[in-house]
Amino acid sequence: MATQASTKASRSKSRTEKPKAVLFRYRDADSVVGVSRGTAGKLARKLGLNETQLLHYAMVQLARSELPQYEPDDGPLSKGDMDAIRKLEPQGRMRIRQSLF
Repeated sequence: MATQASTKASRSKSRTEKPKAVLFRYRDADSVVGVSRGTAGKLARKLGLNETQLLHYAMVQLARSELPQYEPDDGPLSKGDMDAIRKLEPQGRMRIRQSLF
């Protein structure tokens, strides 16, 4: 019962709170950084999406191709880290490289 009540509360809360919106204006003509409404309509029909879904789809594709899909590391290893690795590595069995490239 408590689960049903909390689910109803979260549903009613989500109905009243609207996500932040952004104004989107189509270009008069297609270019490298913008598309016309006609082109967007053609893409939406081809993909079976409405215009809002098309914009979200395009942003997801751009994010996947341009943003790292992994957590950033802590940077280069310290001298102490390298010394610990050398100490643990069986001598003569492997060569240590400072760079992959």
